[in-house]
Amino acid sequence: MAALPNTMTAVEISQPGGPEVLKPVQRPVPEPAAGEVLIKVAVAGVNRPDCLQRAGVYPPPPGASDLPGLEVSGTVVAVGSKARGFREGDLICALVGGGGYAEYCTAPAPQCLPVPPGLTLGQAAALPETFFTVWTNVFERGYLAPEEILLVHGGASGIGTTAIQLALALGSRVIATVGSNRKAEVCANLGAERVVNYHEEDFVTAVQEATGERGVDVILDMVGGDYTPRNIACLAPDGRLVQIAFLRGSKTEIDLNPVMRKRLTVTGSTLRPRSVEQKGVIARALHENVWPLLEDGKVAPVVDSVFPLAEAAQAHALMESNANIGKILLRVDPGL
Repeated sequence: MAALPNTMTAVEISQPGGPEVLKPVQRPVPEPAAGEVLIKVAVAGVNRPDCLQRAGVYPPPPGASDLPGLEVSGTVVAVGSKARGFREGDLICALVGGGGYAEYCTAPAPQCLPVPPGLTLGQAAALPETFFTVWTNVFERGYLAPEEILLVHGGASGIGTTAIQLALALGSRVIATVGSNRKAEVCANLGAERVVNYHEEDFVTAVQEATGERGVDVILDMVGGDYTPRNIACLAPDGRLVQIAFLRGSKTEIDLNPVMRKRLTVTGSTLRPRSVEQKGVIARALHENVWPLLEDGKVAPVVDSVFPLAEAAQAHALMESNANIGKILLRVDPGL
């Protein structure tokens, strides 16, 4: 490999605030610690937690880079001691604790995966955050099984489009909620059997009608707040509500009677604070169960738009407008 530079271009959060606080800077190229690889970043993903970190309400975990960016794709250019499974020159995508908005980024080797054959580096950058999140929450915590029905809120988001495709590919049925008719069309084209525009319909009523008053088996929700009691009303007996965010707040009031009467499970998780070992277990499950679906074209990341790294502020503005359908990416390597 060519000698590495001493410095790199990165985008940092200059102070808590709106998208305009994202500023290009020069930073030292990081060195991989034991168990890590150094990636020459081609493309980085933009995710809602990046916006929350920028706003000052979601600080990085101890030891993580202060730079935003939770997923990248690129080329391995250095391998730290005790890092296994990858060599210099390998094309990979990786889930990282931070630091993705930069020309170089370190990643724990267990959180890295090979770029699936047939996918571009841009497509691969859209995989880690959403696929790790959907797999561990829908299938490991929600135990979604074939023939069961999944309700996905935010069906046209990166998480939503991933959840719809994976659920269908593994034999389940899907209902989705969205905020526009354009998004509804996308979800329907992905295979959702019923799509609810929540500006025009009550999703509880729509779910009950679509399921013959039975309800759904699993709900993937990132809204929280007043959605929570309505989600409980949508669940079938032995249903599972899986919470992954709370755009409408983390607190609400619920009636425990239907939880007990229908034997419901209310659970949830966050991905970023989990240990490298835990994320490595998820990565191995993805490689075994999901990577073949990507290679066969049965599942594919949905990409809304790609911005140059220097336009990270515009990418954040788009994310916060909720107008995107699928993933927003940053092109770090200008040669792509």
